[in-house]
Amino acid sequence: MRRVSVLLASVAVLVACSAGCNKEPPAGASAGPETSGARTSARTVESAPAPAASSLPSSDGVYAEIGRPAPNFLLKDLDGNEVRLSSFKGKTVVLEWWNPGCPFVDKSHTKGSLKDAAKKHAKNGVVWLAVNSNAAGKQGHGVEANRAGAKKYGMDHPILLDELGGVGKAYRATNTPHMFVVDGTGTLVYMGAVDNSPDGEGESPTGGKLVSYVDEAVAAVAAGKTPATTETKAYGCSVKYAQ
Repeated sequence: MRRVSVLLASVAVLVACSAGCNKEPPAGASAGPETSGARTSARTVESAPAPAASSLPSSDGVYAEIGRPAPNFLLKDLDGNEVRLSSFKGKTVVLEWWNPGCPFVDKSHTKGSLKDAAKKHAKNGVVWLAVNSNAAGKQGHGVEANRAGAKKYGMDHPILLDELGGVGKAYRATNTPHMFVVDGTGTLVYMGAVDNSPDGEGESPTGGKLVSYVDEAVAAVAAGKTPATTETKAYGCSVKYAQ
């Protein structure tokens, strides 16, 4: 009888294991202490922090296109504070690709259409963000160079560093300055040159009359209209990407 009891108990254990001993716990359930190397590695990967978003916009195929949502991004300013484009939803945002060492940027900020432009628009609630996509070791790169540029031009708005170039490439930024206007819904409504004077000084406008495309686009958005000019060819220094 004892032998029969032991045999029956063994059969019961085998039946129970065939029903669930080798199955993983359901999603969200506690798996208990993990001892195997494989499980420890999996758990480490799951808890690892997400990569920085500075180079993510182009990785999912999102690129700047008029009439479509502007590529979202997360970049750090000169003080290390994170700035996310989507956090400004409901406001008009102007993005200025810039390089403190570029002669065209210098002319635009001292004599041309960018002189005090950010401060002027800020009075009406417009958010102005400068983005520097120049790579390490190239012109205009680095916190100190950007701090010096901000002081020289009296810039109060954030300067965002994109040294990996992911955000710049997502926006197809080719020059400094290169301008983008995003409306309150997050839609890109203008991209291109700041104005029609490719000398940067506002002294040689094509057609004889100086036109600030950025001013026109911002005014159109405020009036609930589509800008008359939505895309132009940017002029200035090339963006000094890593590759």
